[in-house]
Amino acid sequence: MKLYGFWRSSSAWRVRIAMGLKGIAHEYQAVNLAAQRSEQRQPTFVAVNPQMQVPALELDARPGENSPRRIAQSMAILEYLEEQFPTPALLPGDPWLRARTRQLAEIVNSGIQPFQNSPTLNHVKDVLHGDERAWAQYHITRGLKVLEALAGETAGAFMVGEAPTLADIFLIPQLYGARRFSVDTAPFPTLTRIEAACAALPAFHAAHADQQADKPAAG
Repeated sequence: MKLYGFWRSSSAWRVRIAMGLKGIAHEYQAVNLAAQRSEQRQPTFVAVNPQMQVPALELDARPGENSPRRIAQSMAILEYLEEQFPTPALLPGDPWLRARTRQLAEIVNSGIQPFQNSPTLNHVKDVLHGDERAWAQYHITRGLKVLEALAGETAGAFMVGEAPTLADIFLIPQLYGARRFSVDTAPFPTLTRIEAACAALPAFHAAHADQQADKPAAG
């Protein structure tokens, strides 16, 4: 099993957390998304994911087939890992809590992250001639307000109860992204309390962007 990722990609970060929590052995292949490298546009990676995004998960070929199987999009990868490696569970057993966990994750996945990714910000800046940083700050703050309110209904030590779920896996990289865009996280005490609980777990620590081997050296 091979995971293609980039140190600062919030989507790849989510998968790293899940694989760490579940103890899934895998090979890591860094894909440098920085503008000066743009390795995601190289033919070798386009063959892996025509969408030219990370993460991408590469699995062994089926018996009798020569080509490996691949999955892209973090939610699809995480659902696959949950089904193939069910322990520890990242979705609660209760149907309502399971749906709420997915809801919290999707608020980040669909309602925040797409507004702060590089293609969107470049379009705001270069085509719409807008303030891309203000755009990102607005959408991040708006989404975190919703998460803070909803988390209050289900939170224990973590977003949904007393064990990490997909909701936490989506939250942690997003809070890092919020600070990248100078969004004040102080108004979100439930979220930052949960962030501290996650940071104490080895899987979250090891998956953090700042711990990745492909992070550029300072300076």
